[in-house]
Amino acid sequence: MGSDSRCSGNGQSRRSFLRLGAAVPAVLTSGILGESFFAASARAASLPHGPFPKDAVIIDANENPLGPCSVAREAIAEITGDSGRYSFWLTEDLSKRFAEQQGLKPEYVRAFPGSGEPLHFSVLAFTSTARSYVTADPGYEAGMHAAKISGARVAKAPLTTSYAHDVKAMLGAAPDAGLFYVCTPNNPTGTLTPHADIEYLVEHKPKGSIVLVDEAYIHFSDATTALDLVKADQDVLVLRTFSKIYGMAGLRCGLAIGRPDLIAKISSFSGWNSLPVTAVAAALTSLDDATVVPERKRINAAVRSETFAWLDRNRYSYVPSVSNCFMLDTKRPAKEVIDAMAARNVFIGRAWPAWPTHVRITVGTKSEMGKFQVAFQEVMQSKPAHNAITPERRLWTNLDGRRVRGAPAENS
Repeated sequence: MGSDSRCSGNGQSRRSFLRLGAAVPAVLTSGILGESFFAASARAASLPHGPFPKDAVIIDANENPLGPCSVAREAIAEITGDSGRYSFWLTEDLSKRFAEQQGLKPEYVRAFPGSGEPLHFSVLAFTSTARSYVTADPGYEAGMHAAKISGARVAKAPLTTSYAHDVKAMLGAAPDAGLFYVCTPNNPTGTLTPHADIEYLVEHKPKGSIVLVDEAYIHFSDATTALDLVKADQDVLVLRTFSKIYGMAGLRCGLAIGRPDLIAKISSFSGWNSLPVTAVAAALTSLDDATVVPERKRINAAVRSETFAWLDRNRYSYVPSVSNCFMLDTKRPAKEVIDAMAARNVFIGRAWPAWPTHVRITVGTKSEMGKFQVAFQEVMQSKPAHNAITPERRLWTNLDGRRVRGAPAENS
């Protein structure tokens, strides 16, 4: 997205995924595995030859092409020699550092290997056959996979006309709710749910239910965090991750923030609290560098704005986003476009059943988005394989809409 030497990455490690064995489909259905396995298995399943082709444009999973910033890389190199030791103290330091910076008590924060684990554990802790899981549609699906394990009914509410979570519809969809999941900015739309709406949801939710606010993408936006509701001891859990703006998707580091009793409930599904030393060292140094977030936010916003301007000039329809991804309406079955783009060495995101003609695009570097534009223009100017979406075609598209990614990785 830019040439900042502190943040730029060569991206080579992304092309070296190993193909996984026949056990992948069975374990993916559990819905409670670590996201690193989800990422590797989904990517390997979608590409018959394993790694991405040379010079591929990889804008399919909401990763940050910049990778870890320079100080994080230095911290990783320095601590690698100590990787033979567990990092209990270092993991605790991360929780304490974040709590101190946010004005929280340390016991309100727990570190996890990514934010997907606490998402899954929250669903297991607060939903059941008698307590539903409530989410937006389209929205990030990982919680729905975990709901299969808890036996919870999944209640989905369409987004509002402004692409926010419709909290009143969510409340009406599940009077028996155990957990309401709000991702803001939302994945896949990159749109915000106002803080006032989250407050309304917390105030009117069924007694004993929890509101889980996923802030994986909040640093890309000017959104108000829900941490104030945690500080007020509300029935709220907030998730943060270092996978997005900090460029550490492959290192696995995230945080769950909430009242100690809520943290204890989700922690009961976890093991000991020792994360990879490299991940924690990188996270600590990233938190301490006040320039990382604003600079990366600026870079992402500039490339996103240029991309939207190009789409506007060419009269393509998309959902305005404040994040590092957006939904693009292809006006034809999404899989056709996904496959056609892949044939041009440009790998874009998946479709959602609720929006069968939309594909999700990750905001890459300026160069990557230029290549995306060329490929997308070629695909759109080619003759569609089908001029209309028949009911049969829609079913086919819905079932096969995740060609590129399969089961999602951490909020990807």
